[in-house]
Amino acid sequence: MAGSAQDNIPSQLGRTAVVTGATGGLGYETALALAKAGSEVILTGRDGQKGQSAIEKISGEVIGAKVSYEHLDLASLASIADFAQRMGARHSLDLLINHAGVMALPRRQTTADDFEMQFGTNHLGHFALTARLLPLLRRASGPRVVSVSSLAHRTAFIDFGDLQGERVYAPWKAYGQSKLATLMFALELQRRSDAAGWKLLSNAAHPGFARTNLFASGPGGLLSLATDFAAPFFGHSAADGARPILFAATSAEARPGAYYGPGGMGELRGAPARAMIMPQARDAAAAARLWEVSEQLAATSFA
Repeated sequence: MAGSAQDNIPSQLGRTAVVTGATGGLGYETALALAKAGSEVILTGRDGQKGQSAIEKISGEVIGAKVSYEHLDLASLASIADFAQRMGARHSLDLLINHAGVMALPRRQTTADDFEMQFGTNHLGHFALTARLLPLLRRASGPRVVSVSSLAHRTAFIDFGDLQGERVYAPWKAYGQSKLATLMFALELQRRSDAAGWKLLSNAAHPGFARTNLFASGPGGLLSLATDFAAPFFGHSAADGARPILFAATSAEARPGAYYGPGGMGELRGAPARAMIMPQARDAAAAARLWEVSEQLAATSFA
């Protein structure tokens, strides 16, 4: 599994992928690698200028690249519905990579639908998107859904009594909860696919300590200084951080309901390998409850 982000990816010719948050960082590197492997890639984001720039960069590196950009705001259920409606003109979708996210916002913010921004974007937005794209995925041969979680899930828990952080908001608590929810969703999606015969492969991945602009939206201060200092010693590039995501998305060795991350010390960097799943993420009863709550909040059903 060693090598660059593009190494060891089987041909993706004839396959179509949607990558959320693909105009920069991990999402861009993931989209670039898929385009190099021959996939048609639909990049999504909230900034049309960044989207066009990403397309031009990929097209400059990949002759004949099949790439396009679509506006998608994961913090808006209306935007998700509009995107899914536009995608409905297609026959099928082979790969959905739920990557877009926000991290440790210093102050509590809300989405267009009044959800706490991190829970609403990182989890509920992708939950609703996957539900709306499920018919397209089910028409594909060997469809996959990859949900991007984080090392932050390890110390997190789902606070069903205060999911939206209305009573107590703490940046890292909210971020960790959203990424734990992401991982629980990936595992529960596989369980439900197996039970309902959807024939999806759902798994998850995390990038380790990848040097991306996601930290720029974090709380700053001493933590940002510490992060900047530690990055050269313990982190790796966005391209390297994308490798576990690409492994989960394309490898014949990737297993349903599995979790992948860097295989080095502390899962901070290194070649893709199985990642640690904490007990709270394996709690099937809590995952079923989260699923039901998410359907109600997002007004979206997988039925």
